[in-house]
Amino acid sequence: MRNRKNVAFGSAVLVAALAFGVGANQWLEPATSWAADAKQIFVDDTAAAALAEVEPSQALFADLYDQVSPSVVNIQVTMEASQDESLMPGLPFGNPFGDPFGEEGNAPVQAQGSGFIYDNDGHIVTNNHVVENATDVTVYFSNGMWAEGEVVATDPAADLAVIKVTPPDGVNWQPLPLAAANGLRVGYSVVALGSPFGLQETLTAGVVSALGRSLPIDSGLNNGSSYSLPDLIQTDTAINPGNSGGPLLNLNGEVVGVNFAINSTSGSNSGVGFAIPVSVVEKIVPALINDGGYTYSYLGIAGTSINASVVEEQKLGDNTLGVYVAQVVSNGPADEAGVQEGDIIVAINDQPVSRFEDLISYLFRSTTPDQAVTLHLLRGGEAMDLDVTVAQRPQEAEARQGNGEESEMTVGISEAIRAATTAVRDADLMDEVESASAKADVVDGRPVWIVTLTDQDQSATVTVDGATGEVLELNVD
Repeated sequence: MRNRKNVAFGSAVLVAALAFGVGANQWLEPATSWAADAKQIFVDDTAAAALAEVEPSQALFADLYDQVSPSVVNIQVTMEASQDESLMPGLPFGNPFGDPFGEEGNAPVQAQGSGFIYDNDGHIVTNNHVVENATDVTVYFSNGMWAEGEVVATDPAADLAVIKVTPPDGVNWQPLPLAAANGLRVGYSVVALGSPFGLQETLTAGVVSALGRSLPIDSGLNNGSSYSLPDLIQTDTAINPGNSGGPLLNLNGEVVGVNFAINSTSGSNSGVGFAIPVSVVEKIVPALINDGGYTYSYLGIAGTSINASVVEEQKLGDNTLGVYVAQVVSNGPADEAGVQEGDIIVAINDQPVSRFEDLISYLFRSTTPDQAVTLHLLRGGEAMDLDVTVAQRPQEAEARQGNGEESEMTVGISEAIRAATTAVRDADLMDEVESASAKADVVDGRPVWIVTLTDQDQSATVTVDGATGEVLELNVD
């Protein structure tokens, strides 16, 4: 076992809240009209002409709203969460809304988020944390109609999910186009559509504040593992609880990102929001629809961007840029290739690496499992190259491989819960299911859902095959 080095890294603490609503009630005071007290202003013909030229630009956002709002949906879910669990498990930000359950503990609760129409096959994109642990999903459209939603697949590591619906007659079904990747610059105008605080069909506007951010995201596998989500868009566009899963759009009405988190001490907008970029969406979402999941490349290190504090602690050369390797996962790809704690990664496949974000972005964008890459390192001041064959993230490999046979999780959580509910009712074990929850697991080499159902007197645990939806086992307590 290696001795982990104690490195004092200077860092800022990110206090973030997911833009996810839990049914907020608010008192709204009527705004006082400034016009009531304004003095009458007279303008000459030149000024009037200038004002007339401004008017078309004022209509830009209004026209954009009319164009895209039919494609943005409100997602309302019923979920179960216990007192000692966050409403948003699988992510590092916790629950900024406190404990809504009081002493009831496991009582089902209502929550909501946003989403957008993705294609002509009934698919809607939202965040994983919007639908995670949901027992019922209802999608509301801009014209007030609604449809039951089925969770097709989720990716906690990217905080993305796909829902499928059969739209009712009368819904104007318009998939939103995706923008070209890398089409943004800092300062570009963007708008967000969604349901902040449950206020459906809300538009907010701002600019791209920064690009290439990253945030740690829990793997969603309940084993403490976490990964960094790369290439995030930072924006000052107002994003609030309930905006989660809604689109961030450019002025052409194209999706540039999916809103998912805010940097806030209060749980409300403070001018720093984050969106998952279209470069991630266009990789993850098709894989969720077609394969039930996305396969990530895995290097097997933990590290940090080098800054002045790291340079001083490790006695490095001034203005050294790169990634300081703080930990190497035992028997991981980097370990097997000879990477050591204390190494400095300065490039990968001749692409310079000056920040940790550069490394994870390259791995996501440009590599696939079993691909060989070359790490360019500094070790003790000496330059060296190491060839590393990146692997599939180990927890994914376990969930999909089992005993070495390929097996995919293709049954959604909603379908698994329905199968379990039908099984207990057919067996005359429960007349009325009061709450339900499900978690993914692997049993005898196959992916399964472990569904827990409860009524007033008892609970049942039902094991549902993740590939076929077949009920494999039923136990009643």
